[in-house]
Amino acid sequence: MELRPFGRTGLQVSAVGFGCWEIGGGYGEIDAGEFDRAVGRALDLGINCFDTAEGYGMGASERALAKALGSRRDEAIVVTKFGMNYKEMPDLRDSSRERVLASIDKSLKNLGTDHVDVYLVHWPDRRTPFEETMQALDDVVRDGKVRFVGLSNFTLEEIEACMAVRRVDVVQYGWNMFDRRMQRDILPYCEANGVGFMAYGSLAFGLLTGTFTEDMDFGEADWRARQGKMGSIKMFAALFGPENFGRNVRAVEELKGIAARYGKTLPQLALRWAISHPAVSTALVGCRSRAEVDDNAGAVGWEISPEDLAAIDAVFERHGIDTTPDFWIEEL
Repeated sequence: MELRPFGRTGLQVSAVGFGCWEIGGGYGEIDAGEFDRAVGRALDLGINCFDTAEGYGMGASERALAKALGSRRDEAIVVTKFGMNYKEMPDLRDSSRERVLASIDKSLKNLGTDHVDVYLVHWPDRRTPFEETMQALDDVVRDGKVRFVGLSNFTLEEIEACMAVRRVDVVQYGWNMFDRRMQRDILPYCEANGVGFMAYGSLAFGLLTGTFTEDMDFGEADWRARQGKMGSIKMFAALFGPENFGRNVRAVEELKGIAARYGKTLPQLALRWAISHPAVSTALVGCRSRAEVDDNAGAVGWEISPEDLAAIDAVFERHGIDTTPDFWIEEL
């Protein structure tokens, strides 16, 4: 496995990371036993970054990861997040000092560990002063409960405001062939300031696996069924909305030909693309099985040529898919 500096933390993180949103619910049915085996296989292959969150099933994902890691916890860089999915809050978000201190203790219990390696604010809570949040995060670091802290889904200006209080070690954002917002400001900032960058949604929430059909039925338990609150968010509508989904699937089918030139699967091509940016520390991908872990590990050890990077862009252009960085930027 290819290891990379995790910003200036001193940690070496695997270029491909293991995302644990799926096991927390909302992605249909997942076999818990196979998830456990997938985590073990990932560790065997040198994948050491495991990303979860309090908000993924309000502790369900964290508990599942703890069970899967078992006695191998020390082999993993465990990242979890707080600040999101609180039903009692008007916008579901809360990054107050009180929430920081309560949530870290809950996460440590769920994860069965005495510390997490990286603790992130899941989404910005713009009702709480960032100074309050960052000072509370600094306190949990001083207490030994957290090694490094960071932000997810904050604007550049908000990162800078937080940096003025306490160093931001790591950030996490959506980044894939469809969603390229971060190349405008965030990725250059991370590269210039030595901030670790975690890419989520690296396979566009399954779209870049190449397994979807235009009439795909996700089932009612899956958020990608183009219903509910997610459907009103521009990014998700652009991926799975009824007016866009068909052409996205057709573009993905065309990308398979580029992957075939390298003897690679489409997910391997998509992950290689995601980690090709020099500022990206790790690209997260959800894994339901050992076979998926094995396939994802095939994204390392090779490069996409400049000609084929241009060919990928041409596919999106032919299908009328806007990948310009400004397309979804206002939604951060």
